[in-house]
Amino acid sequence: MMEDNLYQPAVGDWYKNSLGQSFEIVAVDEDEGTIEVQFYDGELEEYDMDTWRMLEITPAVAPKDWSAPFDDIEKDDLGYSDGVMRPEDWSSPLDDVDRLD
Repeated sequence: MMEDNLYQPAVGDWYKNSLGQSFEIVAVDEDEGTIEVQFYDGELEEYDMDTWRMLEITPAVAPKDWSAPFDDIEKDDLGYSDGVMRPEDWSSPLDDVDRLD
Protein backbone atom coordinates (compact mmCIF):
# COMPACT_ATOMS: atom_id res chain seq x y z
CA MET A 1 0.00 0.00 0.00
CA MET A 2 1.34 3.41 -0.97
CA GLU A 3 1.78 5.96 1.80
CA ASP A 4 0.57 9.53 1.43
CA ASN A 5 3.28 12.12 0.85
CA LEU A 6 3.77 14.48 3.78
CA TYR A 7 5.01 17.50 1.79
CA GLN A 8 3.24 20.75 2.56
CA PRO A 9 2.76 22.59 -0.74
CA ALA A 10 4.46 25.99 -0.86
CA VAL A 11 4.71 28.34 -3.82
CA GLY A 12 8.16 28.12 -5.41
CA ASP A 13 8.91 24.58 -4.27
CA TRP A 14 10.01 22.09 -6.95
CA TYR A 15 9.21 18.37 -7.07
CA LYS A 16 9.58 15.40 -9.38
CA ASN A 17 6.74 12.97 -9.90
CA SER A 18 6.96 9.20 -10.38
CA LEU A 19 7.39 9.73 -14.15
CA GLY A 20 10.45 11.92 -13.57
CA GLN A 21 8.66 15.12 -14.59
CA SER A 22 9.76 18.27 -12.75
CA PHE A 23 7.19 20.80 -11.63
CA GLU A 24 6.95 23.93 -9.52
CA ILE A 25 4.13 24.90 -7.22
CA VAL A 26 2.83 28.20 -8.59
CA ALA A 27 -0.29 28.72 -6.43
CA VAL A 28 -1.87 27.37 -3.27
CA ASP A 29 -5.47 28.28 -2.51
CA GLU A 30 -6.15 27.18 1.03
CA ASP A 31 -9.77 28.38 0.93
CA GLU A 32 -10.53 26.22 -2.13
CA GLY A 33 -8.11 23.46 -1.09
CA THR A 34 -6.23 23.45 -4.40
CA ILE A 35 -2.62 23.44 -5.53
CA GLU A 36 -1.64 24.66 -8.98
CA VAL A 37 1.60 23.36 -10.46
CA GLN A 38 3.52 24.16 -13.62
CA PHE A 39 5.55 21.41 -15.21
CA TYR A 40 8.96 22.17 -16.68
CA ASP A 41 7.45 22.04 -20.20
CA GLY A 42 4.98 24.80 -19.25
CA GLU A 43 1.87 22.65 -18.74
CA LEU A 44 -0.32 23.74 -15.83
CA GLU A 45 -2.26 21.36 -13.63
CA GLU A 46 -4.39 21.79 -10.53
CA TYR A 47 -4.75 19.26 -7.72
CA ASP A 48 -7.09 19.15 -4.78
CA MET A 49 -5.49 18.45 -1.38
CA ASP A 50 -6.54 14.79 -1.33
CA THR A 51 -4.96 14.17 -4.73
CA TRP A 52 -1.83 16.10 -3.70
CA ARG A 53 -1.32 13.82 -0.70
CA MET A 54 -1.59 10.74 -2.94
CA LEU A 55 1.02 11.91 -5.48
CA GLU A 56 4.29 9.99 -5.55
CA ILE A 57 6.69 12.94 -5.49
CA THR A 58 10.14 13.82 -4.25
CA PRO A 59 11.63 17.28 -3.66
CA ALA A 60 13.71 18.56 -6.57
CA VAL A 61 16.08 21.40 -7.31
CA ALA A 62 14.84 24.17 -9.59
CA PRO A 63 16.23 23.73 -13.10
CA LYS A 64 19.06 26.03 -14.15
CA ASP A 65 17.30 26.91 -17.41
CA TRP A 66 14.00 28.34 -16.17
CA SER A 67 13.12 29.53 -19.69
CA ALA A 68 12.31 26.06 -21.10
CA PRO A 69 8.51 26.58 -20.93
CA PHE A 70 8.96 29.72 -23.03
CA ASP A 71 10.24 28.15 -26.26
CA ASP A 72 9.25 31.21 -28.28
CA ILE A 73 11.63 33.46 -26.31
CA GLU A 74 15.06 33.91 -27.84
CA LYS A 75 17.98 33.78 -25.42
CA ASP A 76 18.85 37.36 -26.43
CA ASP A 77 15.39 38.46 -25.23
CA LEU A 78 16.10 37.28 -21.70
CA GLY A 79 18.24 40.34 -21.05
CA TYR A 80 21.54 38.70 -20.35
CA SER A 81 24.50 37.51 -22.36
CA ASP A 82 27.04 34.74 -22.11
CA GLY A 83 29.42 37.14 -20.36
CA VAL A 84 30.08 36.98 -16.66
CA MET A 85 27.88 39.35 -14.68
CA ARG A 86 29.21 41.06 -11.59
CA PRO A 87 27.24 43.08 -9.02
CA GLU A 88 28.93 46.29 -10.17
CA ASP A 89 27.47 45.63 -13.67
CA TRP A 90 23.90 45.56 -12.34
CA SER A 91 21.80 48.65 -12.62
CA SER A 92 19.41 50.02 -10.09
CA PRO A 93 15.85 51.07 -10.99
CA LEU A 94 16.81 54.48 -9.62
CA ASP A 95 19.54 54.87 -12.27
CA ASP A 96 16.82 55.79 -14.80
CA VAL A 97 15.16 58.40 -12.57
CA ASP A 98 16.08 62.03 -13.23
CA ARG A 99 17.58 63.52 -10.15
CA LEU A 100 16.31 66.84 -8.87
CA ASP A 101 18.98 69.52 -8.64
